[in-house]
Amino acid sequence: MAKVCEICGKGTISGNIITHSDKKIRRTWKPNVKRIKIMENGAPVKKFVCTRCLRSGKIQRAI
Repeated sequence: MAKVCEICGKGTISGNIITHSDKKIRRTWKPNVKRIKIMENGAPVKKFVCTRCLRSGKIQRAI
């Protein structure tokens, strides 16, 4: 599954887990992306959209 939002461009970011003993271990955070049908230029199209864009109303879902 592609982990990038096709509306806002949100994607995977990386950083460190910092333990109690101050060790740094690399890890990634992935966005909550769903594949849904949206209306684009009057036609329904399936795209990967993050749940933040869905909730904020940036797109119109196709029925």
